[in-house]
Amino acid sequence: MKIAAQLYTVRDFTQTAEGIEESLKKVKEIGYDAVQVSGFGPIDPEKLKELLDEIGLEVCATHIGFDRLKNDLDSVIKEHKLWGCKHVGLGIMPEEYRDSAEGIRKFIKEITPIARKIKNNGLQFIYHNHNVEFAKYGDKTGMDILFEESDPEVFDFEIDTYWIQAGGADPAEWIRKVNNRMNVVHFKDMTVDGWDPLMAEVGEGNLNWERIIAACKENEVEWACVEQDICPGDPFDSLEISLNNLKKMGF
Repeated sequence: MKIAAQLYTVRDFTQTAEGIEESLKKVKEIGYDAVQVSGFGPIDPEKLKELLDEIGLEVCATHIGFDRLKNDLDSVIKEHKLWGCKHVGLGIMPEEYRDSAEGIRKFIKEITPIARKIKNNGLQFIYHNHNVEFAKYGDKTGMDILFEESDPEVFDFEIDTYWIQAGGADPAEWIRKVNNRMNVVHFKDMTVDGWDPLMAEVGEGNLNWERIIAACKENEVEWACVEQDICPGDPFDSLEISLNNLKKMGF
């Protein structure tokens, strides 16, 4: 399993082409050799390819907006092939699908032909969970519905360890549950401030990383993307702390 930086972590610094270049260089200097492209401002795909090659970074995955997946899929596929990136990610289903089992099933119906076209072009659709998917509808959670009723040939998962825990579930158990339907995982830790859960650098919180990493290895997960949506200080410092802690864990 290889480590990558999820660039949504540093999204405040990647809203211009200049900021993207500087951020990519910082991430490389920290010690990452791969990134997940997410939260960027406008940049020409060819220019991004040049920067990645020049700096020496691989793109392991992306997060693409649902509207682009629906209305600009040919361009999305072309960009991923240009970047040598196999995994086309969706960060969350649109809000109108999230509040009911029927909405989740409607989302599955709409995303399936998109995911199939992605698959037919040699790429793979991946879905990133939050905690909202763990609302219960009868005896099943929304995440259960996504897992059981989506097409396993074209619909893969991108388990986020923090959000699984925030949903009241077990990250290691879900990593094992999706099994061969996940090549990319999000590593994000959880701590608390009084009553409130907080995102933390990997290894600085309370998640059981021994179990999580073992589950990933058992299922031959290819990429672990370090992400921290909210950081206590400089997000580049948080990415560095997480990477250093993962090295101590054997990476």
